[in-house]
Amino acid sequence: MVPQTAVLEGDLTMSEGKGFFSSLIFKLILGVALGIAIGLNVGEQTIGIINTIKFILGQIISFTVPLIVLGFIAPAITQLKANASKMLGAMISLAYVSTVLACIMSMSAGYLLIPKLNIVTNPEGLRAIPELIFKVEIPAVFPVMTALILALFLGMAVIWAKAEYFEKLLGEFNNIVLQIVQKIIIPILPFFIAATFATLAYEGSITKQAPVFLKIIVIVMIMHYIWLTVLYLAGGAVSGKNPWHVVKEYGPAYLTAVGTMSSAATLSVALDCARKTPLSDEVRDFAIPMGATVHLCGSALTETFFVMTVSQVLYGHIPAVGTMLLFVFLLGIFAVGAPGVPGGTVMASLGIIISVLGFDDTGTALMLTIFALQDSFGTACNVTGDAALAMMLDGMFNSRKKE
Repeated sequence: MVPQTAVLEGDLTMSEGKGFFSSLIFKLILGVALGIAIGLNVGEQTIGIINTIKFILGQIISFTVPLIVLGFIAPAITQLKANASKMLGAMISLAYVSTVLACIMSMSAGYLLIPKLNIVTNPEGLRAIPELIFKVEIPAVFPVMTALILALFLGMAVIWAKAEYFEKLLGEFNNIVLQIVQKIIIPILPFFIAATFATLAYEGSITKQAPVFLKIIVIVMIMHYIWLTVLYLAGGAVSGKNPWHVVKEYGPAYLTAVGTMSSAATLSVALDCARKTPLSDEVRDFAIPMGATVHLCGSALTETFFVMTVSQVLYGHIPAVGTMLLFVFLLGIFAVGAPGVPGGTVMASLGIIISVLGFDDTGTALMLTIFALQDSFGTACNVTGDAALAMMLDGMFNSRKKE
């Protein structure tokens, strides 16, 4: 029942069998530290070289974004629909609604709180970044929105036409894009992050804005707990069960998700926790693995608040309400349709961060980094929220059977 693209959800994650020092998040943190150290201690000529490297790496990443969109969205649609059932449709709908509503809550908090954080967009005393030594542009094959619409149309058309050969072809393309991400994009990310933070440190803005990012991480974690409360109250109302009897068993799963930053690595623990709850066996064994695939409320909530903050820090304004609503509804599709992209939700949705919000290379690099710093808690929110959706499914389908 679970799509093949379901690997890891919020997860700028540790690979299985490897320690923390081999994980991507450690490499990103190391890249941040080295970048800041270099930026604070080098001259104009060196930072010019680093800025050129950053531009080229950013072009490579941008080139792959439409391929990631097409390579993951279209196969995910065909795989989900091929196994379609009423419960599957209900689970996907609940996951999408949960993710979008969590993002709307986060967006509302952003408009309310970000103006009160006293963010200085252009602090005094900043140094100018030298111009690029040379410029190598790598245009994408097609725009991101073209890739998204093409992926949606292809996925649905393959189902309607029952085109089994083309479905296999999309599966092969999915594997090809996955290899590009794993072998090229993920390895260059730490260098891209390091180069970005070197230029920010040289300029002087990163040291002045560090307290702001610490504040928003705390704010986002509080919102995780608020949204989990909403989900469990709704789950209790739909199922007629006491939500405390479910949530009290989920401590081990939450802590495992914090430690592993991976829904896949947490799945066995989550199932074990769910077996101790009043959830029915049928719903539990379907909803918990499926939720690990499609339900990314914590990660999406986090990303929404972070993009608003980064936009204020780098570009001097929070995106307009209409722009943010478009971003949120598209982010919900990416969260359900392409959660398995290594590098997490923010990597999967990099296309709409660029195309809808207009982020440049510095903005995307900053998003990737601060998202990684709280990734474990976003994943823990996702995993814990799955049980609340399972309660809703239990109420919807078991009550029908009784009737």
